[in-house]
Amino acid sequence: MNVELGDLNAFLAVARAGGFREGARASGGSASGLSEAVRRLETQLGVRLLNRTTRSVALTDAGAGLLARLGPALNEVEAALDVVNGFRDRPAGTLRLNVPVSAVRLVLPDIVPRFLATHPGIRLEIIAEESFVDVLAAGCDAGIRYDERLEQDMIAVPIGPRVQRFATAASPAYLDRHGRPQHPSDLLGHACLRGRFASSAMPPWEFERDGEVVRVDPTGPLVVTLGGGADLKVDAAVAGTGIVSIFEDWLRPYFDSGALEPVLEPWWQSFSGPFLYYPGRRLVPAPLRAFIDFIKARANHA
Repeated sequence: MNVELGDLNAFLAVARAGGFREGARASGGSASGLSEAVRRLETQLGVRLLNRTTRSVALTDAGAGLLARLGPALNEVEAALDVVNGFRDRPAGTLRLNVPVSAVRLVLPDIVPRFLATHPGIRLEIIAEESFVDVLAAGCDAGIRYDERLEQDMIAVPIGPRVQRFATAASPAYLDRHGRPQHPSDLLGHACLRGRFASSAMPPWEFERDGEVVRVDPTGPLVVTLGGGADLKVDAAVAGTGIVSIFEDWLRPYFDSGALEPVLEPWWQSFSGPFLYYPGRRLVPAPLRAFIDFIKARANHA
């Protein structure tokens, strides 16, 4: 069957973006061009891949089955073609990373500008989300996550700070009005600003001191989606709404300015820093290899 690779890529762009206009924006093409490519592909395959209405595009069962197998396969094709990059003086191409919002905020700002200045031929795309995804199926070359969320067949490379802490904090005005907690269990009597994952799971707040681990599930007036809603949660704490729990480095500027005051600092729990991870069962694209080498060199000179 003589199916054009470009038509397969067009289907992939539309399916992942959920529409022709959205797919065109993501791929840099045109909506009409994508529509024609998908129509041509459906004709060649003899089956409908997308159900189209005036407002939306939805995968058929056949389309969903093709998408599940096509993403990883085309990634492998790109990786194979990328071997040519090894013969360039400088690596070139696109590097796509799936990254949690915390890493976008706390890890990448110190890395990305210098990496791009060192490798002007590389274009970096960052997809920020909290859910743990199959990076190949999501069209990414690698991701950043923490150790407890890495799969066994992944290669992991340390990136960013090697030790981090979750911190709790509130505005001095809030603490003056409601008192300063002395033990994690005291938080059950306070207004706490919570976060939940996109899956709707709401993780408890965990503390540790002298080997004692305490988990509490406090309540409060505000719940945000972890990642995208984090800034609102911190802003509410600064305004005196309640107590927030988030990465210490995220709150450091507010501690330095006095806008927020640490709460229960002796109980703050430490954990290992994030990792860059990628599948070990595929060729490593040249842009990813350049990024890996760059962060390893930074670690060696730290």
